[in-house]
Amino acid sequence: MLKGIEFANPVFFWLLLLIPAMVAFYIWRAEKMQGSLSVSAVKGFAVARNSLVPRLRHSGIVLRCLALIALIVALARPQSAFSWQNSTTEGIDIVIASDISGSMLAEDFKPNRLEAGKNIAIDFIKARPDDRIGLVIFSGESFTQCPLTIDHDVLINLFAAIKNGMVDDGTAIGMGLATAVNRLKGSEAKSKVVILLTDGSNNGGSIPPVTAAEIAKQFNIRVYTVGIGTKGLAPYPVQTPMGIQYQKMPVDVDEVTLNKIASITGGKYFRATDNEKLKSIYEQIDKLEKAKIDVTQYHKKTECFLPFAIIALFFLLSEFILKNTLLKGALT
Repeated sequence: MLKGIEFANPVFFWLLLLIPAMVAFYIWRAEKMQGSLSVSAVKGFAVARNSLVPRLRHSGIVLRCLALIALIVALARPQSAFSWQNSTTEGIDIVIASDISGSMLAEDFKPNRLEAGKNIAIDFIKARPDDRIGLVIFSGESFTQCPLTIDHDVLINLFAAIKNGMVDDGTAIGMGLATAVNRLKGSEAKSKVVILLTDGSNNGGSIPPVTAAEIAKQFNIRVYTVGIGTKGLAPYPVQTPMGIQYQKMPVDVDEVTLNKIASITGGKYFRATDNEKLKSIYEQIDKLEKAKIDVTQYHKKTECFLPFAIIALFFLLSEFILKNTLLKGALT
């Protein structure tokens, strides 16, 4: 099959087997009709040897075969095939709710939990250009750092700007989740997701985490919870008169509550103990929440048999003209 060409009736190519049969019959017929003539000298035939007619003697069968080949190709109905496709992406609305409390400065992640979470989340955002993504931050209180947007450059800049101390210290997990749900409740997306990242236990705010999870469930919002922090003790920087000193602080991730939030909303709980594990968690969420892409394919075909039919006619006419002019009376 030629590139960009399809044949509607390829079965006609079996007729090409007639070509060797035609050639074989022509050779057999020519040998059978061959005669012999005895002469005393061949000097009288010198002029005939240089004549054009002997050179064109077999042109008839050649033109006939070429005409048949062109005719068979025309019967096979060559068609130019042109196709294209339209794709529509049904994006997902995602809100990342990030804890920015003082404990997020612990350095069991590099450079610390807060910066590691920011950098890995930004890579996650860059990998999802078709989704609307927003950002909620919480500590003792919560607020929306960036509403749902498809302008990821703006979102990334706002994400990079977050730091500890933007709100009163504490860990209001329920408030952070409730604020994220409030941003998603009016969304018409088929899939609405919250990624909640924290390193502690709820100790502030007016909304309990489980209550916020029940509200999320009512709005068909799925919550993926991520507990961040190593097992046991983590180095925490403390300002002293002697400068920054590090103290070993216990890691207090409320895994029971985070598991319950994920379970109520149909999400999943993850535990990140280092940078690589956190990166792996975002990759898993990325695979779990894939945008739906509808692809519509279009095909256009144009009939191309006419040129081959014209070529076949040309070869047949050429044979007819030669047979009735230069080759008249000759075996063809």
